[in-house]
Amino acid sequence: MNCTLVAADYATIKQRQQAAWASGDYAVVGATLQIVGETLAEAVDLPSGAKVLDVAAGNGNATLAFARRGCEVVATDYVPALLDRARERAAAEGYDVAFREADAEALPFANGSFDAVVSTFGVMFAPDQARAASELLRVCRPGGRIGLANWTPESFIGQVFKTIGKHVPPPGGVNSPALWGSSDWIEKTFAARARSIAIERRTFLFRYRSPEQFVDVFRTFYGPVHKAFLALDRAGQAELERDLLATIARFDTTRDSSARIASDYAEIVITR
Repeated sequence: MNCTLVAADYATIKQRQQAAWASGDYAVVGATLQIVGETLAEAVDLPSGAKVLDVAAGNGNATLAFARRGCEVVATDYVPALLDRARERAAAEGYDVAFREADAEALPFANGSFDAVVSTFGVMFAPDQARAASELLRVCRPGGRIGLANWTPESFIGQVFKTIGKHVPPPGGVNSPALWGSSDWIEKTFAARARSIAIERRTFLFRYRSPEQFVDVFRTFYGPVHKAFLALDRAGQAELERDLLATIARFDTTRDSSARIASDYAEIVITR
């Protein structure tokens, strides 16, 4: 396969991904993940006034976490509707945040523009993973920090991706987004241009009234799951729902009818 074809495939895949994330309403799910942005902001540990770029910011969890700590934040995403939700949240809390529509694989900023570049469960979905990683490194100044929160391959969400892939096969030649949660991949990808890499394993708890409610919420609001269900006929949808409930059962830590689903993620701080 030649390079021109690969580039064209990435462009097509990105268009489909953009449509998926624009469907449903990710902010409904994203708002429950706010604690991840807060813990990442503590781990990156920036001084007040630091210039921060939030890549694939979604509805603004990391954006708000760093703004609360006195940082000057620019939030980017390639889904305008998600930036609108983040903008509303920042305005409601009285923070002066800049918002800009941008592709994680082609960030519209000069080299070394930011003291820190961060992303929580965002940049990991870029189809051209090597290019996205290179962009994070490029716009972060020497001595600056890259802070990431990424689902691990073996985590609950990593297995949800795998389960969906059994029913709706992913595009050929594209790696799982959960690769960004692999320590080996992070070291291989960033070590040559980093002074240090610190990786902390953390666990997020999805809390819902029941496993069925989790599936209903993700089916309705979480773009990749929403689109997967739409791609299947009624029988296929029923089978996917059964498989998702079985996946939940493997990670559910409750002993009653509610859901407390543990999903590991990698909290990563890279110093340039």
